[in-house]
Amino acid sequence: MIRKPNIHGGGSNTNKNGLKFEGRTDFINSIKNNKNFFLNKLADFKNTYEIDFKHQKIGYYTEKYEFYNFFLFKEKVDWREIVSKQYLPDAVLINQLNKTVYIVEKKYQSGSGSVDEKLQTCDFKRKIFSKMINKCENAYNTKYYYLLNSWYSQNVYIDVKRYILSVGCKYFIDKINLRDLGIK
Repeated sequence: MIRKPNIHGGGSNTNKNGLKFEGRTDFINSIKNNKNFFLNKLADFKNTYEIDFKHQKIGYYTEKYEFYNFFLFKEKVDWREIVSKQYLPDAVLINQLNKTVYIVEKKYQSGSGSVDEKLQTCDFKRKIFSKMINKCENAYNTKYYYLLNSWYSQNVYIDVKRYILSVGCKYFIDKINLRDLGIK
């Protein structure tokens, strides 16, 4: 049987399509040209920045392994004592003004597939990240968000979007407003 190529994302196209979407939704690139923001890239980290907004320090942006190597290390949290493996967040904003850590997972889809099932893991992931963040020296709240592309605007996703909200998580289509990250 001849296999049809995957043109929708997921599977072998996950990186190709996902990175393209993630590139369009990159927090750092989105604020670089905004005169109200100042970014200071931390020298020892590839994707970690100190963020100032309107001349006031907001906190930090980081992602993936740097959540552990920068943020949890800085907060003296040994994740190995709390969870059994590393869960790699797509984007993390540590807002020191409102003492909230925003975990943002980006999901791209252009056809039915395995990402549909991943949306239902938000409660588990929120709890896992909360367990680690609750051990920080400084007290932080945890927010778990999905940033979804417009594919998820379809009515077939109403049930899963209701579920996401019912377990204390949030979802956004194509963009997140600064207010939803505690930046005013």
